[in-house]
Amino acid sequence: MTYHMTFRGAVVPAEPGQSVGAALVAAGIRDWRSTRRGGRPRGLFCGIGVCFDCLITVDGVPDRRACLTPAADGLHLTDTPGDSASEDPALGGPPRKDPAREDPALGGPPRKDPAPEDPALGRGEMGGGHAPSA
Repeated sequence: MTYHMTFRGAVVPAEPGQSVGAALVAAGIRDWRSTRRGGRPRGLFCGIGVCFDCLITVDGVPDRRACLTPAADGLHLTDTPGDSASEDPALGGPPRKDPAREDPALGGPPRKDPAPEDPALGRGEMGGGHAPSA
């Protein structure tokens, strides 16, 4: 039995057990959302639900991960805009973090030692100081 979903006005076939993302890629559709900044196309990337690149709107419910959503007969799929709630803090999404601003290797400020000073070890958990003399 083949399922039939719709996306951008076209019928997308899917097999039982396939994810929405797998069915879209099998049908030759490689992108279904765009980035908030720059409008770059996004679709299936990791395929295991970690990266959130494959967000899609399924039957009017936005921000569904296409790689984890099972395909089903009659699903109506639509593009998820780049300013969806999962990405835009103004729409209730979490604040965005810019890795370049946080990682010293990418030019960000040096990280602070999160471990409290321990007199037995010196500074931080890994030492780096001298143990107090007895």
